[in-house]
Parts: sequence; structure tokens; C-alpha cells
Amino acid sequence: MTLSLALLIGVLTTAHGDPLNPDPSVSADPANTFYSPGLIGFLGTFILVVGAIVIIFDLVRRIRRMTYRAQIQERLAEEQAASEAKASSSASTRSVAKSSTDATPVAKPTRTRPAPPAKPTRKKASE
Repeated sequence: MTLSLALLIGVLTTAHGDPLNPDPSVSADPANTFYSPGLIGFLGTFILVVGAIVIIFDLVRRIRRMTYRAQIQERLAEEQAASEAKASSSASTRSVAKSSTDATPVAKPTRTRPAPPAKPTRKKASE
């Protein structure tokens, strides 16, 4: 297929001459030839680069936000586990004391959710 296509192009160029250089005696000087995409090419490339930069900044911001959320969730989970361990240890000592004394019900300790950590602040360049 490619051989027949190359052969067809070769026959057409020899029969009708070179379509880019109609007069074979005059050859195009590469130093005088100017190929440029022009203003449209420049604007297209500029818009593409600006779009890529915007997308990169947005991606970095989202990744940073996800990292902060994961750190806060880890801290909350650690605090929750510590408060549950503390509550279970105090409940076990109460149950031992309860069984040895009378059968009065013991109120459950109220669990309060700890406040989330403060939002990180950026340091100024002068500091």
C-alpha cells in the first residue's frame, strides 16, 4: 500500500513538476524562506501555556487542601481513640467499684468532640 502510494506520488510529481517549486530551474534558497505560524500561532500557544499554568496551580491547591484534611482527620481519630480508651478504663474501674457496693446506675460520660486545629497561616517574606 505505501509502496504504491509512493510510486503514485513520484509519477505525479515527475509528470506535473514539483507543486511547491513550479519552476525547477529556480530553487528556493532556505535563507530567504520564512515559515512562521504568525499571530494566530503565537496566541494559540500563549493561551495553551496560560491554561496549563492555571490548571497546575489549581491542582497544587487541591492537593494541599486534601493533605490538610487528612492531617486533621488523623488528629481527630487519635483524640477520639484516646478519649475512648480513657472512658473505657474509667468505666472498668467504676464497674469493679459498682459490683462491690450497691447497684446504682452510673451515668455515661459525655463525649465532646474536640475543636479542629487552627488554620495554618503563611509566613511573610520579611520574617
